[in-house]
Formats: sequence, C-alpha cells, structure tokens
Amino acid sequence: MKIYTKTGDQGITSLLGGVRVPKSDLRIDAYGTLDELNSYLGLLRDQEVNKKRADLLKSIQDRLFTIGADLATVPGKDRVKKPDLFPEDVVVLENEMDAMDAELPLLTAFILPGGHTAVSFCHLARTVCRRSERIVVELASEEQVSDLIIQYLNRLSDFLFVLSRKMAQELDVEEINWKPRL
Repeated sequence: MKIYTKTGDQGITSLLGGVRVPKSDLRIDAYGTLDELNSYLGLLRDQEVNKKRADLLKSIQDRLFTIGADLATVPGKDRVKKPDLFPEDVVVLENEMDAMDAELPLLTAFILPGGHTAVSFCHLARTVCRRSERIVVELASEEQVSDLIIQYLNRLSDFLFVLSRKMAQELDVEEINWKPRL
C-alpha cells in the first residue's frame, strides 16, 4: 500500500464514516493538533530523564490516538470500529500528578518555561495540549464531542505542567519564577 493516495490533492479529506470535508474543517484541525501533541509526547518520551516514564508516556500517546480516532469519525456513525477512552484514563493522569506533586516544592509563583531543553519540550507539549483543548471545545460548540475528551485534554495539560516541574527537579534545574514588573 502506498502512503500517498492523491485523494487529498484538492484540499479535501475523508472522515471515518465516509464523509468528505475540507482539510480546513475544524474537526480536521482538532485531530491534526492532537497529532502534533502526540509528536511532542514522543519527543518527551525520548528524553533520558523520562526513561522511567516511557511506558506512561507511550500509554498517553495511545490515548491521543484513541481521541484522534473519535474526532476523525463522523458524529452519529456508531458502527465505525474505534477504541474507547475511559474515565479511568483521567484517573491515571490524576494519580501520576499526585505522586509527582508529593515530591515537589510548593508552587508559590508562575514559572517561566525553560531551564533545560527537556523541560522546554515538556512546556511546548503543554501549550500544544492547551491549544488542542481549545479547538476541541470550539468543535464541541458546533458538533457532538465526548465530554470525556475535553476532560482528558484538560487533565493532560495539567499533567504536563507537573511533569515539567518534576523533570526540572530530577535534572537539578532551578525553576525560574516569573517576577512581574510593577
């Protein structure tokens, strides 16, 4: 099977369920941004500091593919076979955050992204996750989108923030507090 089909050469693509839409469609933007986020998670998983979290990060990548499949499906096409997202997937993120938070110093200020390349990658993933969440929320205002998808993306961006702090701690990198000019 060739990777190119030429069916999208005119700027049109197919959703799961057979409907053809412009590549500029909000639904395409939603799962395209998830794909971008998934690439950043792969980059995070490849960082030496995250070797012990590689399986967790891979499972999050799997969940993003699950969400992408849901978003790529025509609403109401229930017969399309696709994986499911479960409330327990959100709980996994919450439990991981709680475990990391228990080992981190109290957060007393906004933190500027940076300090180490790996930490910066995590902040990039966090901001792409927030963008993805915003696009999915916009899509949900127009079409059917599972509330669980929005909840998962919201929790994932929180997880990525806590992870960035934990990575900085493990890398012995000082967090840079934002000091507003007043």
